[in-house]
Amino acid sequence: MTTYAAETASPPDPRRWLSLAILLIANFMNLIDVTIVNVALPSMRESLGASDSQIEWVIAAYVLAFALGLLPFGRLGDIVGRTRMFLAGVVAFTAASALCGLAPNIEMLIAARVLQGLGGAMMTPQVLAIATVTFPPHERGQAFSLFGLSAGLASVCGPILGGVLIDAQLFGLDWQPIFLVNVPIGIAAIVAGWFLIPRLPGHADLKNDYVGILLFGLGIVAVVFPIVEGRAYGWPLWAFGMIAFGVVMLGLFYLWQGRRAAAGEPQLLNYALLRSKEFMFGAFVVTVFASGIPGMFLVISLLLQSGFGFSPLESGLTNTPFSVGVLIASAIAGRFGAHYLRGRLAAAGALLTFGIGWLHFIIAGVGDTIDHWWFLPPLLVAGIGLGLGFSSLFQLVLRAVPPRDAGAGSGALQAFQQVGGALGIALVGEIFFTHLGSAFASGSGPHAAFADATALALWYQVISFGLVMLLAFFFKGSGGQPQGRPAAPIPVEA
Repeated sequence: MTTYAAETASPPDPRRWLSLAILLIANFMNLIDVTIVNVALPSMRESLGASDSQIEWVIAAYVLAFALGLLPFGRLGDIVGRTRMFLAGVVAFTAASALCGLAPNIEMLIAARVLQGLGGAMMTPQVLAIATVTFPPHERGQAFSLFGLSAGLASVCGPILGGVLIDAQLFGLDWQPIFLVNVPIGIAAIVAGWFLIPRLPGHADLKNDYVGILLFGLGIVAVVFPIVEGRAYGWPLWAFGMIAFGVVMLGLFYLWQGRRAAAGEPQLLNYALLRSKEFMFGAFVVTVFASGIPGMFLVISLLLQSGFGFSPLESGLTNTPFSVGVLIASAIAGRFGAHYLRGRLAAAGALLTFGIGWLHFIIAGVGDTIDHWWFLPPLLVAGIGLGLGFSSLFQLVLRAVPPRDAGAGSGALQAFQQVGGALGIALVGEIFFTHLGSAFASGSGPHAAFADATALALWYQVISFGLVMLLAFFFKGSGGQPQGRPAAPIPVEA
């Protein structure tokens, strides 16, 4: 393994393209796990006897752990060395995937998903950092384009691969292979990475903000947990108390970051960004934007499989047009560069609002049968909207960030993205499962109950993406190229 004494002065490593392939494989494994789980949720629910809130936690636990780990593990990689942290993340992600596949009950599965999310958070911040240092400036554009391609392929392959693995019933297993498939891939990436990825030195003089990590983590978990679990307990007083406690913790986090900044000490989230109205407005829009998709595919998978008897493969194929739309839009959006960002974001919000609204009326009008071809046009339109929206949104926000804070800004936006996903799952799940329970209590059959609950839950996406369409025009006008290096590829829920 090559050791660089100085990251900026070293000549290009002759094995940099091989090391890039390893980074891409590990990143692909992480991204595909985001999409592959959705088609397995009904199978998990049935075989493990999971409750409504527990099946939400299968997704939310991963997203939340990933969100909480991004910033501290990004800094820890700077301290101990990015390659070391990346390989540790692949080890953790691979081991957690094995635990997920071997989980005997839903509680163990949720705990393993937390570990898997932390492993993903250890890997992700290091991937682009390693590529940035390993490649000379004239090769970075080509290298970064491959990350976008891998993200698009993961979004397309995930639902289909998940359906194939579950339907195959390998070794008599049901949903478990969607996790176990990561084990041989992860082991290969660890072995190859040990020998081929340049060993980048850490900076032991840097420090992490452990109090900030604690305050931020307590705040986010205290807000999300009662939203997911409150319905199951009849919304007791402690649920509202936890939310209030979470808000207080987030307020203390803000004050603590200010104190660290005044003392010249490192902050978990750069205090200059927290004080920037433009950045925080952009972070709010990112949170709203990201909250829409994970919950949508949670309820669509339950509708198709539990409500209308689709197989996991049929469900995955039904969702595929969305991923294809993302891939198409991502390829087209790259040609625009940093031009027409506000218009592109507004168009993305409009396409998502129209596509999901169209899907709402289709589902609201179904009877005892449902045809997967009905889903193709609205999901394709919505997928194009998502692919168009995320790239323009991240560029809009990051262009207001000074170059010295570009890395922190990118990492912070990804954390807000994941927090938005967790909140979206909680809110959409609350709407869906509450209405589903009421429908069954009133004597509705499974077809009508699942269709009505899904149609109602989709209003959340229609409203949130409609809001994004309006908020796009409140960003300041174009001010040049985005600052810093590109943000990491965005995991797409499908």
